Amino acid sequence: MSNATMWIHGFHAVEAAFDEGSVVQVWLNDQRLDKRAQAFLNRIQDKKIPVNMVNQKMLETKVGEARHQGIAAEVRVQPAKNENHLYDLLEANSAPFLLILDGVTDPHNVGACLRSAEAFGVDAVIVPKDRACGLTPIVRKISSGSSERVPFIEVTNLARTIDDLKERGVWLAGLAGEATETIYQANLTGALAIIMGSEGEGMRRLTREACDFLLKIPMEGRIESLNVSVATGAVLSESHRQRITKRK
Repeated sequence: MSNATMWIHGFHAVEAAFDEGSVVQVWLNDQRLDKRAQAFLNRIQDKKIPVNMVNQKMLETKVGEARHQGIAAEVRVQPAKNENHLYDLLEANSAPFLLILDGVTDPHNVGACLRSAEAFGVDAVIVPKDRACGLTPIVRKISSGSSERVPFIEVTNLARTIDDLKERGVWLAGLAGEATETIYQANLTGALAIIMGSEGEGMRRLTREACDFLLKIPMEGRIESLNVSVATGAVLSESHRQRITKRK
């Protein structure tokens, strides 16, 4: 087990970490005396986890001025999952459902993508180690615990990982505004990796060229594009719908 720790904040994130058994200690605002705080406090004390009742300023020394909801926790950080975990997953699952985030840097977007990934049955989220957002405290908070349950895999060379996926029979579908095929026309079942590009630039050229097909989300009105986390939710939802329908 890793000895490294980090501080997270917000009730969803702290409760999820507690459920996973990774909480080392908890700091709670001494003015937070509502039922939710008391119920969680009782759970923590049953496990003999240290609890420090602190004021607002003390809490902010750990998490800054983030919207912490009056609670923060020091948690054990597991070693980052890497390519080996991905290959183990591929060996165990002949039809993996993967999400690749190609250079998404906003932690709020990454956290929201993790929530959608869990909700729609994604087996793992893959990101490059460089020029991308990792599992930061904000990501863990926004994900509402999904970061503890969905494998988050950082790879050294995304282009090589994509080539490996193709060699193992995984189809690659990239979201691109100029695509002619919509997510409702494509077959999004089977061994599949959905690729989402960065907030401003979209997919990198090599990533785009590696895709087996490109997709778009049909939209009404004058909106030209969606936030990457919103778009991710739409694509994953449609793939999930198709997979459920196919199983019936």
